[in-house]
Amino acid sequence: MPPIALLKPRILIVEEVQETRDSIRELLRRDGYHVDLARDEDDAVDRASQRPPDLILISLGGSARVLVSMAQRIRSLSGLKCEIPAVIFSLSTIPQGEELELEGNIHLTVPDNFDQLRKLLKRLSRQGSQIH
Repeated sequence: MPPIALLKPRILIVEEVQETRDSIRELLRRDGYHVDLARDEDDAVDRASQRPPDLILISLGGSARVLVSMAQRIRSLSGLKCEIPAVIFSLSTIPQGEELELEGNIHLTVPDNFDQLRKLLKRLSRQGSQIH
């Protein structure tokens, strides 16, 4: 039997609204991902320190600059490598359905639907990130 860690990458979801966290978690679990949940930056640092994720998904309000800084702080304070990708949902910055790559491994997006997020995760995998 193959090692489980190779089959199921871990994604840390950072979202302040519990219902949204739970919905994203269930959708990602159905696709075979391990999922950890955090409600804010401090909680994310704690969770990432305990169980390092393969990707951080941030779904919080705020400007792109603030959220990119948050992703960088979460990685730094929890001891994660800078190569760990982050996907940031930000309604205030780009139109729905669009995606913008920032600093090589941070992706700003507002998916039209869950299939768009799935495609992004697959593309990150093909680009050599740690998502499988």
